[in-house]
Amino acid sequence: MATLTLNLEKKNEVLYKWAYVLALITIFYNILEGVVSVFFGIEGETLVLLGFGIDSFVEVISGIGIWHMIRRIRRNNNETYDKFEKDALKVTGTAFYILTAGLIVTASINLYMGHKPETTLWGIIISLVSILSMWLLLHYKIKVGRQLNSQAILADANCTKACMYLSVVLFLSSLGYELTGIGGLDSLGAIAIAALSFREGREAFQKAKGNLTCGCNSACH
Repeated sequence: MATLTLNLEKKNEVLYKWAYVLALITIFYNILEGVVSVFFGIEGETLVLLGFGIDSFVEVISGIGIWHMIRRIRRNNNETYDKFEKDALKVTGTAFYILTAGLIVTASINLYMGHKPETTLWGIIISLVSILSMWLLLHYKIKVGRQLNSQAILADANCTKACMYLSVVLFLSSLGYELTGIGGLDSLGAIAIAALSFREGREAFQKAKGNLTCGCNSACH
């Protein structure tokens, strides 16, 4: 019996290490994605890519809170949010709301003025890389979360799923513009990202109150 308990503890420790590494990968990936997306968003005058990049930077704040949480869970197995994590979630939620407002106003002006981006090719490339990356992160976060029976890690996985949906929006709007040349698709894509950002902001505040859900407001399947 003691051997079984020891083996289980060792297995859990390995799984928590994987969860810790996945949290770090999420943070550094979002930093890189944010820098590249904002640069090419400004360079190509594409609002949807710029908004996507800023969203990635906001995700970094949330990711730091999650990294802190995984670290704490490894020590005492307590999945309730502490003050640092709640503060990070509140900052994340506020930043998402500001991003939502900014994207809607800018997209509306662009639609009114008939603005067209120079190119959305980089949006297509970045979104495809992001979809693959988020899918891999989602797969392993769900796997680790289920084996540990951790609702906190599964909630983080659902947030990764929401990021993957953002990448799909970027891909569709960027590809649509390249195929049709309709400038409004870039602005409409930005508005769709604004809507998803608003939902992420609302869910960040819900999580700060102790609700361990994110993304689709459902468990991972």
